[in-house]
Amino acid sequence: MRKQNYSFYFLCFLMLTIFAACQKSDYTIPSGVSGLSNDCIKRTLGPNIVSLPIEFAYAMAIPKIQGKLVSAQVEASIAGATGTYLEYRSFYTNTSGQDVPVTVGTPSVTDGKITKMSFTVDTIAATLRYFYIIPEEARGKTVSFTFSATSSDGKTVSYVMGPYTISKMDIKKNLAVSNANAQFISIADMAVYTSATGTAAKTDLVYLYRAAPTSFVHALVAPAADTVYLPGVTLLSGVKNNTKVSKVFNLQDRNLAALQYGIYVDDIDFIGVSLLDAPNYALGLKAEAGVWVETADRKYKAYIFVNSVNAAGSAVISMLRYTN
Repeated sequence: MRKQNYSFYFLCFLMLTIFAACQKSDYTIPSGVSGLSNDCIKRTLGPNIVSLPIEFAYAMAIPKIQGKLVSAQVEASIAGATGTYLEYRSFYTNTSGQDVPVTVGTPSVTDGKITKMSFTVDTIAATLRYFYIIPEEARGKTVSFTFSATSSDGKTVSYVMGPYTISKMDIKKNLAVSNANAQFISIADMAVYTSATGTAAKTDLVYLYRAAPTSFVHALVAPAADTVYLPGVTLLSGVKNNTKVSKVFNLQDRNLAALQYGIYVDDIDFIGVSLLDAPNYALGLKAEAGVWVETADRKYKAYIFVNSVNAAGSAVISMLRYTN
């Protein structure tokens, strides 16, 4: 009986707690900005890959009675590569959904880790975009950013973003391959070669096209594959790499597919994929298909995306490469 009473009291207490938690509090109008303030968002998604940008939108404002904006800057923990800049224009979206720039300052100057711009118009609010081009020095590390703004009343505010992990992957886009010409693909070089420019040691895949009704059509085949998968192909002298290849569909990586999709291949995907039992050929490739690849020495894994194909026996491919 005592046990039942405890259960009853506990149930009552729980119901009262839930009721109290569900009570709606009165809404109060937020306090206005009392001084120079700032905020920031990261606009880019997906993995942070060397040579590609990380984009931010940095907003700052000051009450009109206190002055105007004077300057803005960003300090990265690792200096960005060439092309890093802070916008000197602020943007608004028009009724058509287009971003319209408004010049508010002078073009930014980057000195080492710091990128800075100065305002040339009287303004109390602006949102500036910052593009950080990821340098080789940041590969596999983390990078952080300190955004700051100054106003004419001598005040300064700052906002820290990060740290962000930089991928180990490399990227190479829009490589043209063609049957019996630019057909020798090197994962190590992330390049395509002809019989005159290629080398046996670095030839990991051969592109070939054989028209229907064969099952080949567009294919990527390891040089060491059975000759039945390399009909009519003249290989480079001494080529022998037995590359593993696994065909995959519906993996349209956004970076490789010209920003059309919301899918990303990341470092963890390369770590998780196993190609030990994969064949050494992929036949019947179509536009927007892809293949996982592992080199014979197991130094590299790659994801090759087929951007486009045509019946003349050529294709355009893009590649992500991960060093094991």
